[in-house]
Amino acid sequence: MKRVNILEARNNLSKLVAAVGNGHEVVIANRGKPVVRLVAIVDDAPSHTAKEVAQWLAHDPAPRRAPRTAEELDQQISTEREAWD
Repeated sequence: MKRVNILEARNNLSKLVAAVGNGHEVVIANRGKPVVRLVAIVDDAPSHTAKEVAQWLAHDPAPRRAPRTAEELDQQISTEREAWD
């Protein structure tokens, strides 16, 4: 594990990212106190082909929403805006 201060990290960010990509961990310290650890992201998300997605959508279609009138939409907008205050 490599430890660097903020200034060094800022000046060498691309090198630190490359090191992390090669399996190393980097700790960034502020005035000697560790505050951030850079680690590689593990991409374990499944990838799907367009065909698989189309088949899934055909099997599990998105729910249909009931159409709303303009008055209903205006009322919802007014209600949301009142909640902002």
